[in-house]
Amino acid sequence: MDIDRARTFLEIVHTGSFLKASERLHITQTTVSARIRTLEEALGRKLFVRTRNGAALTAAGREFERFAQSFVQVWERARQQLTVPPGRTSVVAVGGEVSLWNPLLLDWLVWMKGNCPEIAIHAAVGIPDQLLEQLRTGVLDIAVLYAPKLMPGFKVELIEEEQLVLVRKAGEDGEPDYVHVDWGSQFAGQGGYGLAGFAEPALQVGFGPLALHYILRAGGMGYFRKGTVARHLASGELERVEGAPEFTYPAYAVYPEAAAGRRDVEDALRGLKQIAYQGDGPRL
Repeated sequence: MDIDRARTFLEIVHTGSFLKASERLHITQTTVSARIRTLEEALGRKLFVRTRNGAALTAAGREFERFAQSFVQVWERARQQLTVPPGRTSVVAVGGEVSLWNPLLLDWLVWMKGNCPEIAIHAAVGIPDQLLEQLRTGVLDIAVLYAPKLMPGFKVELIEEEQLVLVRKAGEDGEPDYVHVDWGSQFAGQGGYGLAGFAEPALQVGFGPLALHYILRAGGMGYFRKGTVARHLASGELERVEGAPEFTYPAYAVYPEAAAGRRDVEDALRGLKQIAYQGDGPRL
């Protein structure tokens, strides 16, 4: 099967539209239609039903999806293995959300160097949708995310359960301004929106590190991962807001079911879990 046809098929499944698939793949809609028609002729089955709102999978299409997924992943795996550096046995590609690179992914890279030096690493940082797309197309072997979407053919494992805590710049007089960090729908669902029960915030930020550095420079308070603010609390730059509720913020590893038996992927997952749970409990 042609790899481009498989990618095109999966892009239509992902976007729900021949037109949107053509835009994402940077090809014409005619080319998309031709690839799917050729694929359907080769399989002897109709894969999509065109609708007013886009394209829907047939029963055969739903069955074929997992095979197309595996085919693309195997192709990407083969392509990566051809670039294995001398002295290494394999390559593992791991991506994480931006706010997870420090300390989780950084600690993991150091752990891999010390415990699995034979494995070459491709590390990436990005937004959730981007990482899931790279995982789906086989570019990544593992994606570490806060609230991953469930996808057929992929496994999800809990890596760490960290806490979001309310901190303020130390030494500030009066009631500090609340800086709301968008930690996603899970945080909002636990009651962590706005001032967690106070007034609506004047500043909302979608990127945790930006909000943290703002508070360190300009003052204010906000919710952040306990592990991230630990050194600022220890140095006296920040202080906990007494009586403020904490919120659970778990991180998960997502990887293809087909990769479950790979030794290098198992080693990478083991490393993520070990650094997340150092000592007697979670690394906070």
